[in-house]
Amino acid sequence: MALTSLWEDLHPYSEPAAVSVGGEWDALVIGAGITGLTTATLLARAGLGVAVIEARHVGAGTTGRSTAKVSLLQGTQYSRISRRHGDGVLRGYADANAEGLAWIARFCDDHGVGYQRRPAYTYATSERGASSVRSELDALRKAGVEGVEWVDEAPLPFPITGAVRLADQVQLDPLELLAGLRAEAVGHGVSILEGARVRRLHGHGPYTVETDAGEATAPLVVVATNMPILDRGGFFARAEPARSYGLAYRTTSQAVDGMYLSADSPSRSLRDAPAPEGSLLLVGGDGHKTGTSGSELGHLESLRDWTREHFPDAVETHAWSAQDYVPHHALPYAGPILPGADRLLIAGGYSKWGMTNGVAAALAIAGRVLGGHQEWASTFEPWKTHELSGVPDSLRINAAVALEMTSGWVRKIATHDDAPVCTHLGGVLRRNDAEDSWDCPLHGSRFGPDGAVLEGPATCPLRGHGT
Repeated sequence: MALTSLWEDLHPYSEPAAVSVGGEWDALVIGAGITGLTTATLLARAGLGVAVIEARHVGAGTTGRSTAKVSLLQGTQYSRISRRHGDGVLRGYADANAEGLAWIARFCDDHGVGYQRRPAYTYATSERGASSVRSELDALRKAGVEGVEWVDEAPLPFPITGAVRLADQVQLDPLELLAGLRAEAVGHGVSILEGARVRRLHGHGPYTVETDAGEATAPLVVVATNMPILDRGGFFARAEPARSYGLAYRTTSQAVDGMYLSADSPSRSLRDAPAPEGSLLLVGGDGHKTGTSGSELGHLESLRDWTREHFPDAVETHAWSAQDYVPHHALPYAGPILPGADRLLIAGGYSKWGMTNGVAAALAIAGRVLGGHQEWASTFEPWKTHELSGVPDSLRINAAVALEMTSGWVRKIATHDDAPVCTHLGGVLRRNDAEDSWDCPLHGSRFGPDGAVLEGPATCPLRGHGT
């Protein structure tokens, strides 16, 4: 079935005319989500000739399916970082996200993009969850995040065992933001080439980017696809793909007045969204590793059951899912794809907090290219020694990937299973019963029923499908 986010419904997509990719540019940006369009805008403002190459259309990936919480309070992300890194790295992460939030708010103010200020909460419903929330509060204070406070209660229709609260955060419609970024980029001369999937890249500067609609060259390439579509650097083995789910509801009672995320599992996310007929309630969560769920539809049903229990008057209007990548060392990456490759840059790995981190990554890349300097940018460097903190998790997760590869092929051969094989590294795909897609349990590549690539590191359609 087709799952359409609230934002996609509010901003219907129109199929663009066939595009031809060609020419020489100062910079090519691959991917037209929040990172790609922000990067293109920043580079174009500095006078560079920029083209953005997008496989589908602007906002077709994670950004257009985000809950779009623009917040320094991020569930238990700070305590996750704190367990792996020193206080300096933790402060760098906080500073990066603070700059990302401030940049978005300024951009929205300057370009008429709507947003709302809301308090953010990380809340618990168990004693174990409360302990996690207290650890998060400690990590936030170590990071220098001002204004965080412990509260025993929150305005929710169920009891909690405590929460961290941070006032004056931002929520918005992510596709409205992308429309504003697109207009700003185009106004500075950026060409946005939709419907052109990058197949490969070669050269060492200038680089040639080959797509299914032609090829273009540039001395600078930025791969802003969250998970790099180039296997150089092995980033697919350094992060775990994660899917999560979203629902929108009309309610007769007032929707929630803040942005909420549970510390307990399964995760539960809440926020409101303005709508012509009144505020909508957005419910999200129930995440899992891509391609490993027995039933993706079951995760949606779990969210629906939870919502019926706590918001019995709610009437569902939209259901959707999204994919993000969670790096093993808990930090985003923005910088060279390989040591010394200072003109082939990547950005991604936002651990489901791509609004602030995506903009921060774009600022870090633009600063590197244009000679600017942000003290926090080294926190996002892909090849710094702080990445070593993720080695134990990398070993564990990649051992699981190897087991999944083996067991998938054993199952396929033993049962004569006709499941297709991923065109990235040959994993046996599993059918997603919520979206009629084929999902790879290895590194998160996903394919439509026609075999077309939907997301992930794969660049070629399923064999026997598509072109």
